[in-house]
Amino acid sequence: MNSNFINSNSFTTIDFETAQRFRWSICQVGLVRIVNGTIVAKLEILIQPPDNFYWNNFTEIHGIAASNTKHAPCFDSVWPLIEPFIKNQNVVAHNSAFDFDCLQKTLERYGIQMPNFNPYCTYKIYGRSLSKLCDQFNIELNHHNALSDALACSTLFQKHLEDQKDAC
Repeated sequence: MNSNFINSNSFTTIDFETAQRFRWSICQVGLVRIVNGTIVAKLEILIQPPDNFYWNNFTEIHGIAASNTKHAPCFDSVWPLIEPFIKNQNVVAHNSAFDFDCLQKTLERYGIQMPNFNPYCTYKIYGRSLSKLCDQFNIELNHHNALSDALACSTLFQKHLEDQKDAC
C-alpha cells in the first residue's frame, strides 16, 4: 500500500459486513466512488461466505442470514467488480483496521493478490464511532448496511477534506 495522496477529491469508501468473527467471512460489501467531490458510482453486493455459515449474533447485528446469501455469488466471482474501486485508488473506511483486514484475509483465502491502494480511516481522523459521528453531523445512516456505512464514510471524508482546505 502506498501512502501518497493521489487526488484528494477522488476516493473510494468501502465497508464490509461479515458472517462470523473470521475476517474472510464477508457477506456484504458496500462501495462508493467519489470523483472531484461527486458520487460517480455505488456498488452493494451480497456475497455468499464460505459454506454460507453465519453466527447468529452477527445476523442480529446486520440482518443478513444464510437465506439471504444462499444464491449469492462467492467473493472470487465478484472481485472483478470490486477491484476497480480499490486498485491504485485512495480507499477510505471507518475503522479501516477491520475493513482492510477483511479484504486482505478474503483475498488470501481465494488466492488473489492484494492490489495497491492508499488507505485512509475516518475513525482515526475523528476518533468516534460511525453512528455517533452521523448523529453529530446529521448524516443519514442505516448502520451495518454496507452501502449505507460506505455512504456515511464518504460524507465524513469529504467533510474532513473541506475542513483541511479551510484550515489552509
